[in-house]
Amino acid sequence: MARLNSIIGALESGQHTFAAFASPEPAAALEFATADYDGLVFEMEHKPWDATTLRDCLQYLLNRRRIFEAVTPAASPTPLVRIPVNGAEHGQWHAKQALDLGAYGIVWPHISRVEEARNAVAACRYPRLPGEERFEPAGLRGDAPTAAARYWGVSNQEYYTKADVWPLDPDGEILVVIQIEDQLGIENLPAMLDQVPGIGLVLIGEGDLSQELGIPRQLEHPLLEEARQRILKICREHGVAVGHPHVTAKNVEQVIDDGYRFLMSAPVRSYPGLELGRKLTGRA
Repeated sequence: MARLNSIIGALESGQHTFAAFASPEPAAALEFATADYDGLVFEMEHKPWDATTLRDCLQYLLNRRRIFEAVTPAASPTPLVRIPVNGAEHGQWHAKQALDLGAYGIVWPHISRVEEARNAVAACRYPRLPGEERFEPAGLRGDAPTAAARYWGVSNQEYYTKADVWPLDPDGEILVVIQIEDQLGIENLPAMLDQVPGIGLVLIGEGDLSQELGIPRQLEHPLLEEARQRILKICREHGVAVGHPHVTAKNVEQVIDDGYRFLMSAPVRSYPGLELGRKLTGRA
């Protein structure tokens, strides 16, 4: 059966995957419901956390014709959620609520230490009895699958078999994304990838990383590029895909050449008729 999580499907087949951040608003979800992105990250770290609105967003992302014509009942693009808590806070309940509503993965901001990465993976897994290597890190997620199973288009029991973390569980459909946003995170990244199975993707947090380096939002600065290359090298050595959060028509070729596999490209809204009209009427 085809993957429900199209991001995982692309990554495990060696393809590039495309995504974007979206405000957690139904209008934004409706616009993305006809887009060709593989994935969509509802941005709730710097936007308000509102589980009821997130539930509505997930529903507005469902496109009946697209589902009818597809080989799976899954939403397209695949919805992930970036939650508010930093890694050091060891939060779990935001991830639990997002997953219970039907999200296919969690983006964890500011993961800097091994124990933070372990918590991120564990919070996205149901508990299992020990005995097999793939059951570590032990799951911490509470049991309330009904809404998520309905959203995925499966039974509760089917949801249990699919709702595990990939690639720790090769059949899992939940993606754990950790963001590396400081020098400590870069230093500890090899240990995280060595000691914490289940990290499916590393996303570079360029904004916060550039702040720490003293070059805020200077995305082409050599210091930031050096940090990005360090992350790429570490992840390449561990076979883990890396995401670039600011892909544009200007840099996309270089981003692909550098080896990024998860490309976040923001949609662009333009007003060509307005701009031309203002120019022709002397109001430009």
